[in-house]
Amino acid sequence: MRKISTGFVYFFGALGGLLFGYDTGVISGAILFIEKQMSLDAWQQGWVVSAVLLGAMLGSVIIGPSSDKFGRRKLLLLSSLIFFIGALGSAFAPEFWTLIISRIVLGMAVGAASALIPTYLAELSPADKRGTVSSLFQLMVMTGILIAYITNYTFSGMFTGWRWMLGFAAIPSALLFFGGLLLPESPRFLVKTGAIKEAEQVLNNMNHNDKEVVASELKQIKEQAALQNGGLKELFSAFVRPALIVAIGLTIFQQVMGCNTVLYYAPTIFTDAGFGVSAALIAHIGIGIFNVIITAIAVVIMDKIDRKKMLIWGGFFMGISLLVMSFGLKYSHDSFTAAVIAVISMTVYIAVFSATWGPVMWVMIGEIFPLNIRGLGNSFGSFVNWTANMIVSLTFPSLLNMFGKGSLFIGYAVLCFIAMWFVHSKVFETRNRSLEDIETQLREAQKD
Repeated sequence: MRKISTGFVYFFGALGGLLFGYDTGVISGAILFIEKQMSLDAWQQGWVVSAVLLGAMLGSVIIGPSSDKFGRRKLLLLSSLIFFIGALGSAFAPEFWTLIISRIVLGMAVGAASALIPTYLAELSPADKRGTVSSLFQLMVMTGILIAYITNYTFSGMFTGWRWMLGFAAIPSALLFFGGLLLPESPRFLVKTGAIKEAEQVLNNMNHNDKEVVASELKQIKEQAALQNGGLKELFSAFVRPALIVAIGLTIFQQVMGCNTVLYYAPTIFTDAGFGVSAALIAHIGIGIFNVIITAIAVVIMDKIDRKKMLIWGGFFMGISLLVMSFGLKYSHDSFTAAVIAVISMTVYIAVFSATWGPVMWVMIGEIFPLNIRGLGNSFGSFVNWTANMIVSLTFPSLLNMFGKGSLFIGYAVLCFIAMWFVHSKVFETRNRSLEDIETQLREAQKD
């Protein structure tokens, strides 16, 4: 095996997250132009926006589990090709239905990436660095969203600007494919397929030739890999149930705590505070930069603070921020001070989410499932997350009309506090523990 720097492996291993973030964020600007040029009604606009979410649900179900059979690396390469096809299909779509199909194809790659990348990064990284390495996925997601905001602003003055916005994703897609050709396969998958020598070489490379660590880890991997690949029966079995509960809870709460609704509503909050539309878009880019910086800090500290503490304190400060933001929004039209309070509390909310629930959820999803169903488990968690995302996105406009902006975010705040209880009661700690140790704990808990 060709020796490759760990930085190269981690960068290209996480690069699919950039496409994930870009393709989910770019539509916020592109839809303004697509709507006019294709003369879309409200229903059609909704489908253009949410088609990626539908595709993501399909991709996480179809492509994710296949990684247990064909390997993480091969499926990552396949995802990059699907990204490329979906991006160009969206950019050159002549009418509504071609655009919808292209966006669904693109979403399949997004869903596949969300299921594959946390698993791939978790299986490649040493236990004491796994949180930092796995959270690179979320850093890439936030970077992709920022690039989408910048691209939207850059091409907003062009008549066909939306085609450039959507098609730009083809560039990092191609970069991911060619970089992916040099990536190693997951050592866990290699052991399962009998390629012990190659698995040992990968472990040596990723652990800087620490023979003692590699020998210990390889021994544990062999023991777990001896178990037969599992299916849905194993996923819903008694010993996996604690991990399944954690996955379902974290993936649902990450969405119903209001993360996407706050990001969707950010430009409106800025205009309520007195910003012009152009200034609001620039401020949106500022939020994107802030997001990336905070997520980068989270990457650095991820293996220094317990995952549970980050989730519990994150839920607390997000809930408080949403309550304050609700107050500010309620009076923002009558008071400039209230509008400024809404902007500040929104910024605090986004910062806390980017440092805690944003990256930690994806890190833990990649850690908690046993080896013989890890691809399936991560796929299931990703599917639940995208389903919750779609439900929240589709219900947000109706709920906003029903309750008003001053009251709706109070509901999301309450869910933040419920999420704190869930983490305290149901989530088990994974920091500084090998994947094999976590699996052993699940099996021993079943015996008790």
